[in-house]
Amino acid sequence: MQQFSDERQARKKYVHHRQMRVFSTIAAILVVALVVAFFTLFHSLGKSNAGVPQAQTNFGAPLVCATDDPKKSPAMYQPNNSVEVNVLNGTKAVGLARAVGDALTNRHFNVSSVGDFTSRKVERTTIYYGVNNIWQAYTVYSNFTDAKLVMDNRQDGVVSVVIGSTFTDLTKKGSLPTVGSQIKNIEGCTPLSKVDKAKLPQDFRQPKK
Repeated sequence: MQQFSDERQARKKYVHHRQMRVFSTIAAILVVALVVAFFTLFHSLGKSNAGVPQAQTNFGAPLVCATDDPKKSPAMYQPNNSVEVNVLNGTKAVGLARAVGDALTNRHFNVSSVGDFTSRKVERTTIYYGVNNIWQAYTVYSNFTDAKLVMDNRQDGVVSVVIGSTFTDLTKKGSLPTVGSQIKNIEGCTPLSKVDKAKLPQDFRQPKK
């Protein structure tokens, strides 16, 4: 009887050890699989994020502040009817400049002309202005959701809007700032006093020098 008992105990012990080895092996495999899964996930996320362009102020274009010192001379949104605008189509969509011009006219902007831009491959809607109509440019800019501001060396008060392929619609009227409210400087803008005016881009409406 003692012999059978010893054999039974030995067999139980052997089975137990085998089970422990199997469980340990399975646990190790699961841990390795989990680690590999995490590395794969983070690597994929890293590649995905690397391929997504980071948001940039003014879509990467140099931006001039609405005013050098908002506390001393706060910039104000101007009445639409005091802002002269010309609208140009920078896309292949027929009639887009006319449609946007009509929409701005309905908002009481003084739209002096509509037409085609020199390029039909403009991606981002661009609002061109000069040193003499900064507040007017910001007033027009508030009506667009995806435009960028570009100061050139123009000396008159006309704001030029070149419609790009990303344009879908104007800002909803209910979201527009009120006339006379303060224009807040956008973070990262350059005060006009620090802008080298001699290096401003040439007004595209003028013949190239």
